[in-house]
Amino acid sequence: MPPGVRRYDPDRRQRIIDAAIRVVGAKGIAGLSHRSVAAEADVPLGSTTYHFKTLDDLLVAALRQANEGMAPALAVRGGEDLAGALARLLGELLAADRGRAELEYELYLAALRRPALRPVAAEWCESVVAALAPRTDPVTARALVAVMDGISLQVLLTDAEYDERYAQDILGRVLRRP
Repeated sequence: MPPGVRRYDPDRRQRIIDAAIRVVGAKGIAGLSHRSVAAEADVPLGSTTYHFKTLDDLLVAALRQANEGMAPALAVRGGEDLAGALARLLGELLAADRGRAELEYELYLAALRRPALRPVAAEWCESVVAALAPRTDPVTARALVAVMDGISLQVLLTDAEYDERYAQDILGRVLRRP
């Protein structure tokens, strides 16, 4: 190809996002740079800055992608005991790929220091609340999300084994109104 002629590459943006997720998974957010992502995606450095002007823009895209599928994964069938079903699903999410769960929480918690990520973190919470609200009320759905986040973080931060019965008991307590 002659110099200065661009090659059409419709998947490049997605490859950059995927590479950013791999970099964060391997090195943490501190290891994320346009240069590290370009190397991981095997694209020119200018491609990362073309598609994502800032690292926050790239992190927003990575967090959005990590969020996809979380709310549908928590959709519970009508006849199931909600506390038991959520405890089972939470265990499946943590057991399926612990590294993925750690990555998602790292991106989620990055919003503490990176305000650009806060709307995406809020969208994630709202989508999970919306998935749970049909089985309960919005306030209880928010409490369930908070409890599931807390249990997940405790498991991930302490390397503890996930205790499904404990989770079911605690979620059941949230669902029982005084």
